[in-house]
Amino acid sequence: MANTGDVNIGSVLRYNGELCLITEWQHRTPGNLRAFYQAKMRNLMNGKQTENRFRSGEEVTLVRVDYKMMQFIYTEGDFIVVMDNETFDQVHISAKTLGDGLKFLKEGMEVKITFEEDSPILAEAPTFVELDITYTEPGIRGDTASSNTLKSATVETGATVMIPLFVNEGDKIKIDTRTSAYVERVKK
Repeated sequence: MANTGDVNIGSVLRYNGELCLITEWQHRTPGNLRAFYQAKMRNLMNGKQTENRFRSGEEVTLVRVDYKMMQFIYTEGDFIVVMDNETFDQVHISAKTLGDGLKFLKEGMEVKITFEEDSPILAEAPTFVELDITYTEPGIRGDTASSNTLKSATVETGATVMIPLFVNEGDKIKIDTRTSAYVERVKK
């Protein structure tokens, strides 16, 4: 058994019989009251966010998880199919675990898969991806009065991203999959 001092952001707990990922973890000591930990957790089975308080030193059940980089192959209904590059085993994982990162995945990209024992519980898209722009309106000359003017663009996976006016169709851009935001134009 572990206690609350052993928990960090990214830890997986078994809480009320379900697996929960810690997304925020803060130690608080309010005035003359006892110290506690404030946690934001995401249930890995249904994706619901919850908040909870734990007493300092309270025992919690930390779940030991293993991480493996696997290759994304394709989407099949509500699941994604990934392949182990060493054993060539294919695994089906719920597409919900990827969140918005799913719309930026291309065949052959590496995806971080989290396993509890032998069952996959979580998938994480790469933080940054480089994709080609397949369609965007041309920037209008003289429309650059402010430096943060953006236009809509469609990338090769079909996702829509807001980009600066100077980026054109056919350019390759870097996208942050956590925020679906444009990062930079990639030089060829």
